[in-house]
Amino acid sequence: MLKIKKEYIVNSNNKKKAVLIDIETFEKLEELLENYGLGKYMEEVDDEEALNINEAKEYYDILKKN
Repeated sequence: MLKIKKEYIVNSNNKKKAVLIDIETFEKLEELLENYGLGKYMEEVDDEEALNINEAKEYYDILKKN
């Protein structure tokens, strides 16, 4: 488990309003979330048929035009 060193920002009633984390921890969290999202997407499209090279080029040409 990722150990997260954090600091809290509180309001005048000492109620937590925000949290500060160091940039290294933030970047690790960001990478974990991106990898998780990519993995979920890969699971979703696992059953889809792959394009051959010519189909892929045509598809990307259409994307560029839009």
